Amino acid sequence: MEPMTTLTLARGDITRQHVDAVVNAANSSLLGGGGVDGAIHRAGGPDILAACRALRASHYGKGLPTGHAVATPAGRLPARWVIHTVGPVWSATEDRSELLASCHRESLRVADELGARTVAFPAISTGIYGWPMDDAARIAVAAVRQAVTTVEEVRFVLFDERAYEAFAARVG
Repeated sequence: MEPMTTLTLARGDITRQHVDAVVNAANSSLLGGGGVDGAIHRAGGPDILAACRALRASHYGKGLPTGHAVATPAGRLPARWVIHTVGPVWSATEDRSELLASCHRESLRVADELGARTVAFPAISTGIYGWPMDDAARIAVAAVRQAVTTVEEVRFVLFDERAYEAFAARVG
C-alpha cells in the first residue's frame, strides 16, 4: 500500500522552506523571471541559473514545455533541489486545467526520482499567468491527492492571505 501524502499549508516565502525540494513556477526559458521564479533564482544564486543553462544547452533547447518538470540543485536555498515546472497561462476560452494538474503530477514524479520526501509548491499559474486562485487551488489539491507518489509531505506555500484561504478551503 502506498504511503499517504500529508498536505500542509504555510503562509510565507517559498525560498525559506526547509524541504527536500522546492517547486519553481518557471517560465519555459528556465532562465528566471518574475514572481516565484525570480525569487527562487535570486535567493538560490547563480548555481541554479547555471544548471538551467546546462539544461537548455542539452535536453531543452526550445525550453521546457508547459506541464513538464525538471530538477536542478537548489544553490543557496535551504532545500536540496529545485523542481522547475511551467504552468499554463489561464484562458477564459480554453480549458487548460489538465496542464495545471500535470505540473503537480510531473513535479511529484521528479521528486520521486530524486528521493525527495518533502516538497513545497507555490500557487502555480496564479501570478502573472492569471489563473483564478480558487480554481488553481482546486486543481492543485486534487492533482496532489490523486498522485501516486512516495513524497511524504506536500506543503503549499502561499504568499498572501487570499491564497492561503483559497488552499485552506480545499485542504480542509
